[in-house]
Amino acid sequence: MTNTLKCISPIDGSVFAERPVLSLDEAKAAAAKGRAAQAAWAARPIEERIRLVMAGVATVGAMNDEIVPELAHMMGRPVRFGGEFGGFNERATYMAEIAESALAPIEVGEDATFKRYIKRVPLGVVFVVAPWNYPYMTAINTVAPALIAGNTVMLKHATQTLLVGERMAKAFHSAGVPEDVFQNVFLDHDTTSDLIAANAFDFVNFTGSVGGGKAMERAAAGTFTGTGLELGGKDPGYVMEDADLDAAVDTLIDGAMFNSGQCCCGIERIYVHEALFDAFVEKAVAVVKGYKLGNPLDKETTIGPMANVRFGAEVRAQIAEALDAGATAHIDTFAEDDGAAYLTPQILTDVTHDMRVMRDESFGPVVGIMKVKDDEEAIRLMNDSDFGLTASLWTSDMERAERIGDRIETGTVFLNRADYLDPGLCWTGCKQTGRGGGLSQIGYHNLTRPKSYHLKRLGTA
Repeated sequence: MTNTLKCISPIDGSVFAERPVLSLDEAKAAAAKGRAAQAAWAARPIEERIRLVMAGVATVGAMNDEIVPELAHMMGRPVRFGGEFGGFNERATYMAEIAESALAPIEVGEDATFKRYIKRVPLGVVFVVAPWNYPYMTAINTVAPALIAGNTVMLKHATQTLLVGERMAKAFHSAGVPEDVFQNVFLDHDTTSDLIAANAFDFVNFTGSVGGGKAMERAAAGTFTGTGLELGGKDPGYVMEDADLDAAVDTLIDGAMFNSGQCCCGIERIYVHEALFDAFVEKAVAVVKGYKLGNPLDKETTIGPMANVRFGAEVRAQIAEALDAGATAHIDTFAEDDGAAYLTPQILTDVTHDMRVMRDESFGPVVGIMKVKDDEEAIRLMNDSDFGLTASLWTSDMERAERIGDRIETGTVFLNRADYLDPGLCWTGCKQTGRGGGLSQIGYHNLTRPKSYHLKRLGTA
């Protein structure tokens, strides 16, 4: 019997889409096609590669009216938020604009005897394993620069957003990107691991769980295949005594709850100076009580279901454990909470770092808020985590924020903002959040390799 991948819609638990997976032989053949097509693709002028990639991006944008409700069906994001094309286009456009300078040869020196320079050349076949929470934006982070740099790409999407890669491939192919240059594939875990172990790829970019990242590294062990891994997060916010309180509440609570808390750089824990703590909590509770939980296809819905019932179960477990250990819940159960995918957003106080809700990734609409007396306590608590993706600082004193930022174990430091990915900056993390970096000039460096040229002219000494 053919093994199939099934997307179970969080709206009602029905099967929204299913696709058969490739056999190992079929998957190897697809990877071989990508490898065979790579040299000719890389030989095309960079201007042509940029033009074709951006035409593919525009074609995805033309599908947006179909994509938005499709995403609601697959992973529960309310249609009122309009999908992901804004960020998808912003990231691809920025990477296209910097491509020629980021990939330009490094001129080392030229004289009558020698010409020396370093080129950035494509790695070959890049394998992108994309997540379901922001399936278009996370995929384009690597797909666009990898193709522009001259690599071929194989894209495997999470089962929860099964149709995203298919749509992207259709769009890019119709815009003129050759089918073997950009392939969408449906693979199970075993076939994925077997391909990586067989050196089918020259680089693997994975966004997902810590366990998934470890599986990728195990599969790549001994192959010398490069990996870029964006894994878990437990991103903190720190509100200092001189912060703009209303702005901090609005941004941090939105960062904690948007997309039902299912954001890579969502805010999962907040530390507030004791002078503002009570006011912050009062305002935060008022914001969350104003949310409307419901069917994401309803334009009045502001918070939809968790993408999968099992994700909701983990968040409920963390909340229940915290309450048993003495935490205080501030949000009464919403009428629409079904005990499964539809989950009441929650604010907790009286929390400690002995509780999983303050240490393990929640990836759901819950945030713990703790009172702190000074910067030293806040820094200690922010660093008391296995993860390090982003941290959000709130103060009117930029120099103070920079000093604190230098001491936080994180990939990105935000000041007076949160939960945003700037394509001009390297998207990276530390500790169990992973390794590598996407976007910015560094993103191009990670999708290419340096090749040195040391050329001596004939007839010289």
